[in-house]
Amino acid sequence: MDLDEKDREILKEIQEGIPIEKNPYLRVAESIGIETEELLNRLRNMEEKGAIRRFGASVNHRKFGYEANGVVVCEVDRNRLNIVGRKISEFDEVTHCYQRPSRPGRWDYNLYFVVHASSRSECEKITEKIIAEAGVDPEKYEIVYSTKAFKREGVVL
Repeated sequence: MDLDEKDREILKEIQEGIPIEKNPYLRVAESIGIETEELLNRLRNMEEKGAIRRFGASVNHRKFGYEANGVVVCEVDRNRLNIVGRKISEFDEVTHCYQRPSRPGRWDYNLYFVVHASSRSECEKITEKIIAEAGVDPEKYEIVYSTKAFKREGVVL
């Protein structure tokens, strides 16, 4: 999608969040020098074209009791990757699911997904359920846990 300069300006203005106030779009529109209606039309257009996926709160999962952050790495036959990836993506407990290239003999994993849970044991139970229902060989996955976050933020334009 081609974005014009005004669209880019809008995205730069809102990428750190929209103010929590009575008329947040008015403030954003004023800061860019356009009318609120134009701002909303441009945001709708960018959403329809896929430049914006959604608007939502960015939640600190640890503040809500989710202490275990597991990246599950799986080795899945490449002919089944799309089916398995879609199935895993259906689980509410999965926040991200990606296909990535493997390095045969060095790193055989080609499907990755992230699960947040209150504990490692809960993360393992959730993962075992997902692995079984998605048809992943139970001998061909591992859970890699985060131990420290050095940086966590979205893409900055």
